[in-house]
Amino acid sequence: MILTVTLNTALDLTYGVPELVPHASHRVSEMSERPGGKGLNVARVLSALGHRTVVTGFAGGATGAVLRELLADLSPQEPADDPGGTDAPEPGAAPAATAPAPITDALVTVAGNTRRTIAVVDRTTGDTTQLNEPGPLVTADEWAALLGRYEELLAGADAVALCGSLPPGIHVGAYAELVRSARTAGVPVLLDTSGEPLRRGIAARPDLIKPNADELAQLTGSREPMRATRDARRRGAHGVIASLGPDGMLAVTPDGIWQAAPPARVPGNPTGAGDSAVAGLLSGLVEGLSWPDRLRRAVALSTATVLSPTAGDFDRAAYEELLPRVGIEEHAPAAR
Repeated sequence: MILTVTLNTALDLTYGVPELVPHASHRVSEMSERPGGKGLNVARVLSALGHRTVVTGFAGGATGAVLRELLADLSPQEPADDPGGTDAPEPGAAPAATAPAPITDALVTVAGNTRRTIAVVDRTTGDTTQLNEPGPLVTADEWAALLGRYEELLAGADAVALCGSLPPGIHVGAYAELVRSARTAGVPVLLDTSGEPLRRGIAARPDLIKPNADELAQLTGSREPMRATRDARRRGAHGVIASLGPDGMLAVTPDGIWQAAPPARVPGNPTGAGDSAVAGLLSGLVEGLSWPDRLRRAVALSTATVLSPTAGDFDRAAYEELLPRVGIEEHAPAAR
């Protein structure tokens, strides 16, 4: 089982308009809603790859109720109080051949209302404008309840992803606390956040972090990918996987340094591409894949998400076609 933690879940609303014009009224031509927040996006992709996933975090109010109803519709459910075990594919198996696996709802109910995110997609250009609400105020008792749930779930987890922003009321060192708990339990942990929560979290020595170029620059002060990625690793992360947008990913790990790139740049909506990459990295980890194969999967999934007509989902046919075509370059380690 793979555990994903989304402290600031969201009901994602996507509006498609023929053309987005500032200061004008728009007729929405397409509309969709789905359970969101980075960890829930990761779980959806993991499910499609055949990995049983448990999601935890916070949900509350009328919006939270809708989110949980939509989450229940995503896959067959299993009891949230029995999260042990895994239905992962055999090492090296093609994930495209697997059936979707269950996503178990282990979210903690809060009094506040879950936030909404609104993506407005301009169908003329493909550009997306994103509006993100801040999220509910989480109390000390609600945070304590989440910590208790998390400790229980770690006992049955093969890996854990800590994803996204912090809602109001949660202290800035929350992810560092969750990283330490995972390491104490012996569960590999990937941290995907930004700003001060990333800075604090990396000091707790997560197994992996996955910043994008802007997050990496904010953390290290450098925009040169290799320098910044190595600097981030020196700050505490065992491995750093930097998302370079259309240029792919750069991985600096204890086992080596690799850069992976799609065969060509593709147009489309990048919403959720980073979350798909996280799913690729985690699924490859629990399947025991080599670093080059993990990166091929992560880049192929990320690119297939950009190509998907629905924001945040991946195009299965594109993924299968791209996977063997992702380029891998190994870099020499830095001179000591």
